[in-house]
Amino acid sequence: MRDEDRRRLAEYRARYPEKITQAAAERRRRPLLADRDQLLIIAADHSARGALGVRGRPMAMASRIDLLDRLCVALARPGVDGLLATPDIVEDLLLLGALHGKVVIGSMNRGGLHGTAFEFDDRFTAYDTDSIVRMRLDGGKMLCRIGLRSAETAATLESCAQAVTSLARQGLVAMVEPFWSHRDEGVVHHDLSPEGMIHAIHVGQGLGATSAHTWLKIPVIDDMERVMEATTLPTLLLGGDPTVAPDQVYTAWSKALRLPGVRGLVVGRALLYPPDDDVAAAVDTAAGLLEVS
Repeated sequence: MRDEDRRRLAEYRARYPEKITQAAAERRRRPLLADRDQLLIIAADHSARGALGVRGRPMAMASRIDLLDRLCVALARPGVDGLLATPDIVEDLLLLGALHGKVVIGSMNRGGLHGTAFEFDDRFTAYDTDSIVRMRLDGGKMLCRIGLRSAETAATLESCAQAVTSLARQGLVAMVEPFWSHRDEGVVHHDLSPEGMIHAIHVGQGLGATSAHTWLKIPVIDDMERVMEATTLPTLLLGGDPTVAPDQVYTAWSKALRLPGVRGLVVGRALLYPPDDDVAAAVDTAAGLLEVS
């Protein structure tokens, strides 16, 4: 980020907070799919849960300025359709003018902080439907970890269902990210077997009074053909924090992107913090995997 942009951002934040709503009102919007069959969305909501690590670097995302730099590079690349983020990051990028012509999805529930005793109590502590409408965003995303032995899951399911319903009433995308989960020695683990993911999909797609505007966000796992048979909803593949070589990751994404119902990728850390730190190259590679109508 240029020094002048950093100073301008700090000045607006301190003296002119009304610039945020002004920038939201002036943002040029676009249709969700536009002229593409699949989307590439950059995710940046991990830090709001205290999840700052990438590939064994526990504080990789600690610098907000560095993260904004990487996001600006990614969003400017051809083939990148939009952003999924919490209000703080969306607002910084609005002030920097980086979101014109992009799909913007607001992250809603970030209360289940990573590694805490209350991680399954995933309260809606970021965007709600009213603020998504007011800020002229294109939808809301919710994490739905279904803890089989966690009483807090009932409240999370109810909150997600209410969000799906209220977003649909506004004609906005409700992006549901479901996991079949459990806690083992204090650590939350997701069941990434095909059976676990299929169970999670069936619960997630049934939330709310209508599924007309519901999209799913799921990981790429083994036997994705069988997993995708569990739903008729538009589905985006999440990137996560890969532990294998990038070539292996891209190969898995490419294969899964060819399946019926898959509408693209939502990727954050894998593209923003690649092993060689070449954000532009990583984003370009991912964009090249998508189908074009």
